[in-house]
Amino acid sequence: MLNGDNIRQSLNRDLSFSKVDRTENIRRIAEVAKLFQETGMIVIVAFISPYQVDRQLAREVIGPENFQEIYVQCSLEECERRDPKGLYVKARWGEISNFTGVTDPYECPEDPEIIARTEEESSEEVTERIIGELKEKV
Repeated sequence: MLNGDNIRQSLNRDLSFSKVDRTENIRRIAEVAKLFQETGMIVIVAFISPYQVDRQLAREVIGPENFQEIYVQCSLEECERRDPKGLYVKARWGEISNFTGVTDPYECPEDPEIIARTEEESSEEVTERIIGELKEKV
């Protein structure tokens, strides 16, 4: 599993949250995911990717036959309520710029393979359903 927070602290620590750097962040992680995938591994990439064009680039890098977009659907209000790090409050106070959903846009996926409706399903239900749907596709 490749996690956005971990990658931002290591491989991509030189990148900001500007639109240009977000694109580079997604491009780099798509290349890393592709390298792992080419060795036969199943790679889960957990990243906030707010722009449709960047998600499309990742699909092209990894290969459409190996890419499954999972849209973790959650309202901005619920994201703020769940925020364990207090980042939304900091963004609203102007302490964090280019914050997705607050001071930067989020483009919902146009046609994801799977939608995880986290306000309607428990994390266990979402996980079970995602695993089931991915097994059907293999």
